[in-house]
Amino acid sequence: MDAVIVGAALVRDGKLLAQQRAWPPHHAGQWELPGGRVEEGETEAFALARECHEELDVVVTVGDRVGPEIPLPGGKVLRVYSAALLSPGDEPRAVEHTALRWVGHDELNELDWLPADRDLLPALHDLVSADHG
Repeated sequence: MDAVIVGAALVRDGKLLAQQRAWPPHHAGQWELPGGRVEEGETEAFALARECHEELDVVVTVGDRVGPEIPLPGGKVLRVYSAALLSPGDEPRAVEHTALRWVGHDELNELDWLPADRDLLPALHDLVSADHG
């Protein structure tokens, strides 16, 4: 089975949470969605909730898939899911990343996204617009 990487499209008040990579050096400074690898025995939703807790120190609820499955190098695939903070007052923090940023619909295209996340921009625009309206 291909390795599955899950990503969280975490939206609050019409803005999407993006995090800036600290490593590896060739991706440092680029932006991505929170998430990570699905470990053996985990469901994709469980893995995504675990990754958000590890990377952001928050508890999330996982919703529907967002956008297409994105092929990644090394036979991996990226699947992104909508997510929401279980407690809307919680503030995510950058545990493993350089910075976090809540990005509005009009700012999505301005960030230097990782290539896989860039492929999801049309679906992310739709998601953020739906939350804002």
